[in-house]
Amino acid sequence: MGFALEIGGYQLLRFARFADARDHHGPITLDLVTQWAHHKTTCPRTWADRIRALRPFTKYRAQFDPDTEVPPPKFIGPKRQRLAPHIYTNEEIRSILVAASELPPRGGVRPAAYETLYGLLAATGLRISEALRLRIQDVDLEAGVLTVRETKCKKSRLVPLHSTTVHALKRYAHIREDNFIARRWKNFFLLAGGHRLEKDTAQRQFRRICNKLHLHARGSHPTPRIQDLRHTFITHCILRWYRQGIDIDKEMLALSTYVGHAEVTYTYWYVTGVPELMSIAVQRFEKFASADIV
Repeated sequence: MGFALEIGGYQLLRFARFADARDHHGPITLDLVTQWAHHKTTCPRTWADRIRALRPFTKYRAQFDPDTEVPPPKFIGPKRQRLAPHIYTNEEIRSILVAASELPPRGGVRPAAYETLYGLLAATGLRISEALRLRIQDVDLEAGVLTVRETKCKKSRLVPLHSTTVHALKRYAHIREDNFIARRWKNFFLLAGGHRLEKDTAQRQFRRICNKLHLHARGSHPTPRIQDLRHTFITHCILRWYRQGIDIDKEMLALSTYVGHAEVTYTYWYVTGVPELMSIAVQRFEKFASADIV
């Protein structure tokens, strides 16, 4: 139906193995579902996530086996709630980029790759997977445009770049060219020896830098995350538009397209009520309330 069964698919396979390990036969029961939800975890959020992944499958099975017991909504707990991300300040982003540039070997392709990758994520709101899949031919530094190919939902898009972002990418490209033969290594982001920069490696190094800088999470997650740069980009973009007096409703569709969302509601999901945004909201409401009273 046009969707990739990823996390939900893994959960269903784990449930099937769990049922097999207990030699379960017959229809799915609420008792089996409950045992699976609590298996090797005491986290209520995980319980609810497992039920949420399993419930559509039980509804499907009930068409063929009427004895199948479908978990009712909120069977174990409420549906998954949005966890507040860490919205980085400009100072925090700058400190992260400086720390990345000082990684060993100084002046080598490794620190340049990390600094440029983290800077690109902060400047464009790209998903980390999109940035790491970029090939040489996808980075047009003359036109200042990235081609992001077959990303989420198998869509491709063009991402225009600010001149400062183009300058940073050119600087990294020169270091890259000095270390590698471009025709041999097609990926844009490379580490020493021409190895492709992988997602887990980039995330692990990002956490090390944040720990070294003693950045404390202001959101609901234990530590600041690399994907929070995407939340930060969208939140900062809207904050900047408010300060410039731009009509947000008219620009949201453009922002949604830029970050690769299939629906504009997905973009609103990323907006976080940071103090600066809430201050603007208070001022606008006070103005509205005063006019209403008059």
